[in-house]
Amino acid sequence: MKNGSFIVSTAISSLVAFGALGLASGAAVAGDSDKLKCYGVAKAGHNGCAANGHACQGQAKVDNDPAEWKYATKAECDAEGGSTTPGQTAG
Repeated sequence: MKNGSFIVSTAISSLVAFGALGLASGAAVAGDSDKLKCYGVAKAGHNGCAANGHACQGQAKVDNDPAEWKYATKAECDAEGGSTTPGQTAG
């Protein structure tokens, strides 16, 4: 029974640790309240997360794909020819 308790305790500790990591990374993005998703300006390998058939950051295959995004201010997005609407670019 002690072995089972150890496994459960370890599993709970892992969930708490991963949850804390998730909150920390979310807080960094949330702190940039002036930033939004800007589509069509990410360079290959430098996109934000979960777009265009993948679920991870840095997996964009080509530059300026209208389905890929990165965080930018509205002014930066406009200057780079991006859009705040998925699948569209300003140009």
